[in-house]
Amino acid sequence: MRIASAKIKYKENVIPEMKKIFGYTNDLAVPRIEKCVINVGTGKISKETEKIEEIARSIAEICGQKPVKTKAKKAISGFKIRIGLEIGVKATLRGKRMWNLIDHLINFALPRTRDFQGIDLKSVDDNGNMNLGIKEHIIFPEISPEKVKNVFSFQINITTTAKNKKEAVELFKLLEFPMKQ
Repeated sequence: MRIASAKIKYKENVIPEMKKIFGYTNDLAVPRIEKCVINVGTGKISKETEKIEEIARSIAEICGQKPVKTKAKKAISGFKIRIGLEIGVKATLRGKRMWNLIDHLINFALPRTRDFQGIDLKSVDDNGNMNLGIKEHIIFPEISPEKVKNVFSFQINITTTAKNKKEAVELFKLLEFPMKQ
């Protein structure tokens, strides 16, 4: 597995620039990305195991590791959910896989998104974490659109060590995330 260009960019460009902007004296004080979590809620198709398996295969192709199937902890009769029913798929990425996902997201997936205007600043919360909703999973180059039977949407949560929103937004801008102005 090759080293992602986002990680090289972080070490060579982002750390010195963040030290200059925020006055950090130590490289380890600079905010960094801890993990990325990809989450898919299966919702109405939770009883259709074939579609859930297809979603799990697609998430595995996107992130490079096998996802975990999440199960319901509580029964909710209004949604026809019982305890133990598989209601989603998630994958938590750290290290090389996380940087590869970020690299693919910035350079390939987001530019392929239909009518993409940039990531809204509202998607970064006050704790410095970014939450992105992806409407079509076929924007990733690992997915072959001809083989896909069902297009699904999913969420990507990028967790950082930033102390506030201002630091996180600056971190994402320096990593060249396409942010709205």
